[in-house]
Formats: sequence, C-alpha cells, structure tokens
Amino acid sequence: MAEIIQKDGTWTFDGDTVRIVPGSDKSVSLLRKTLGEIAVPLEALAGISFEPGKKSGRLRLRLRDGADPLLQITGGKLDDGSDPYRLTVEGDRGGVAEYFVDEVRNALLLGQVANGPVQRYLLAGPALPITVGAGDGTATFDGEAVRLAWNWKTEESKSSGGARTISLDDIESVEWLPSAGLENGYLRFSVAKAPTKAPPKYDPHAVELWGFRKDPLMALVAAAVVARLPHPYAPAPARPALVGAVPAPGGDDHDALLRRLRELADLHQAGILTDDEFTTAKQAVLKRL
Repeated sequence: MAEIIQKDGTWTFDGDTVRIVPGSDKSVSLLRKTLGEIAVPLEALAGISFEPGKKSGRLRLRLRDGADPLLQITGGKLDDGSDPYRLTVEGDRGGVAEYFVDEVRNALLLGQVANGPVQRYLLAGPALPITVGAGDGTATFDGEAVRLAWNWKTEESKSSGGARTISLDDIESVEWLPSAGLENGYLRFSVAKAPTKAPPKYDPHAVELWGFRKDPLMALVAAAVVARLPHPYAPAPARPALVGAVPAPGGDDHDALLRRLRELADLHQAGILTDDEFTTAKQAVLKRL
C-alpha cells in the first residue's frame, strides 16, 4: 500500500482505490472538510502527476470525464484550494509523492484502464441529506426534493412567494457558477414546469452567491443533485418499434412476413389498428413478399 500524510490531507492507495482524507489544518478549505473522505476507484482515474516546487509540491489526480458529479457540475471552475483532488506536499516529502505516483500509474497500466469519458458516475457524490446556507438562501437536498429557503438579504419579489420545494423529477438541469470579480455567482435549477430567463437575483429556483466563504459549498448541493439525474454521456434509449414496422430489405424471411400479416390482421380485427393503419402496414409487408 502507498500512503502520503501531509497537513493538507492523507492519500492512500491499496491497488484498487485512492482514498482521500482532508487534513484538519486551518488552511484546508471548507469545501474539502465538508465533503470529507473520498474513495476514488481505479477505473475512475485518467492519470496522476506530481509537480515539485521550491518550498512545496503539488500532487494531482486527474479523473475521467463524467466520473465524478462534483467535477461535472463545477466544470473546472473550482479554485485550487477547494479542489479535493489536489494535495500540497511539503518539500522534504517529494520522494514519497513520486513513489505514490509510480504505484498508481503502474496499477493503471496493469489494469489497462481507459482514460476516456465514462457513461455513468463512478463516484457517489456528497452524502445526503445536505444543507448549505450561502448568498441569499439556504438549499437542502434529501435525495427526493430540493428545498430553497430565503433570508433577509433576498430580493423581495423572490422571497415573497416563500420557500420553494422542487421535486427531483421536475429538475431538468443544474447550473453552478462561482462569483468572479464584480459578477455574482449562483446555483440554479432548471424546472420543466417553470421555465424562466430571470437573473438568479429574481429567480425563485436559484440561489445568488456573492463570493463569501461558504459559497463553494453550494457546489456540493449541485453535485448531489446531478449525481441523481441522467448521466450526460449515457447512451440514448432505443426507440420503440412502430406498429407495423417490417425488417429492412435484404433480411426478409418469407415465413416471418406471413406471420406478420396474420398479426396485423389480428390487431385490425381487435380494433387496435384503424383501417388506414392496417392497409398501410399490410402493403408494406406485401411489397417484401
């Protein structure tokens, strides 16, 4: 087993999983402390690197695209301090970090792990239930619904409707954006039954963020929801066959076509197919006989 222990946190690797435990030092970000321990399966890894420095180095894990709901929702916009897959390594521990890198890389090679995108989340995301208060509201998610409650800083036109509860089934997408410069950030839920183009300040399905300490925690709420929505890279479900559909030319079987004619006749007699539907489907089959 490979292990590196630093003030910033502890990483261990047993050949199958990289286990990340955030440090308790005051310099460790609130997001990483709140997220807690992460178990990253080998199949979720795209690579690992160590960047040495004069006083300290940096150990980084690179995950496969689509493997982690947190990385999926933040889209590279997390600051380095909040990135759970980065570890600050003290100058005299560079050798240990390089050994850790070698162990993980060897396992990836031996396991012939692909480094391309995945079609399902390989990490579960933040634990539930989760509640975060930041900006102009508080967001709570229990796995079935999101509840947004407002505070005294919320725009009156937004808070006048009271707290909002959004069923997971009604959420089409989630968007998280950190504040940058003079631009505020937000956590926004796109709801199928209530589309809107209102800015987050006025949108009752969004929390506006102003760049304070707890703002990054809203990304954890977003990740918890995203982990339970359809994966963006999942293959599209097969379309159901249309009534009366017949095999493509060149692959027709005479007996199968005769059986299809009998089936169509039965469907027509039972009233399932209209006269026009039956005629159209029957003609399509007869053309292949």
